[in-house]
Amino acid sequence: MQLSRRAAAILAVAVLLAPAVHAQAWPAKPIRLIVPFTPGGGTDLIAREVANKMAASGYNFVIDNKPGSGGNLGVDAAAKAPADGYTLVLGQTSNLAINPTLYTKLPYDPVKDLTPLSLVASSPLLIATGADSPYRTLADVVKAAKENPGLLNYATSGNGTVAHLAMEAFQKTAGIRLTHVPYKGASQAATDVISGQVQLHISSIPTLLGHIRNGKMRAIAVTSLKRADEQPQVPTVSESGYKDFQAATWFGILGPANLPKDVAAKLNADINKALKDPVLAKKLRDQGANVEGSPAEQFGKLIRDEIARWGKLVKESGAKVD
Repeated sequence: MQLSRRAAAILAVAVLLAPAVHAQAWPAKPIRLIVPFTPGGGTDLIAREVANKMAASGYNFVIDNKPGSGGNLGVDAAAKAPADGYTLVLGQTSNLAINPTLYTKLPYDPVKDLTPLSLVASSPLLIATGADSPYRTLADVVKAAKENPGLLNYATSGNGTVAHLAMEAFQKTAGIRLTHVPYKGASQAATDVISGQVQLHISSIPTLLGHIRNGKMRAIAVTSLKRADEQPQVPTVSESGYKDFQAATWFGILGPANLPKDVAAKLNADINKALKDPVLAKKLRDQGANVEGSPAEQFGKLIRDEIARWGKLVKESGAKVD
């Protein structure tokens, strides 16, 4: 059938406008936000708070907890997803900056295989014990560890995490030896510390704060140079006799490499808009996280700089994971 000139012109215009219409329609379906750790940990809590706030801007996020291999499984799933803006990941220091040096065969390159969108939050670490533990201070832990090298255990959410390397650095500083017990996530680690099966837990403040507030765990030190606002009674490692010792972790949202520029720009703008909301900021602060936000380029530079910084620490520690 022959098309009239008018019909043909309309069809041609429709074809030309189709990409623009598609771009304007994004997001037209739910977005999968991968959390590379188990539910209930600090990364999971931050992801859910940000996702809930962004719902006000028309987003519908589905949280997909994908733990394992120090966060590598979840980040790798995002890196290999279609670059259409419908799969994102909340990465953090360990799986973006530490693992490239720690793992001999990392399945993704955090610089080449991902599109940085925005830094979201940061947090120092807490060193905690079960509420019934005999160790009430960091000095108690150091004394016991010196009397019984290797007998005390400490839990983290995986090999090569910020918590793992921070505690390895502290052992070197304090001249003690502890036994590392890595978990796939923070929830089971907390359960074992509360029950007394493991003596210590080191993790981000958002991960441990709920257990501390309900009296099941006791914080004995924080790894920032100044005391945390949420736990002002807890001394820093530095003021506990180990001057200038500090460690922290950060969290940010990324998509697969080659994300469409308009989609990446919209995500960056809307993530930062959400982070400026005082209600969300208070919720994150109440969980012990510092609200950040950033241009995408600045977040990308942070990742590159942190890969170099943590890579040096990994090499010095001799840690390696196959």
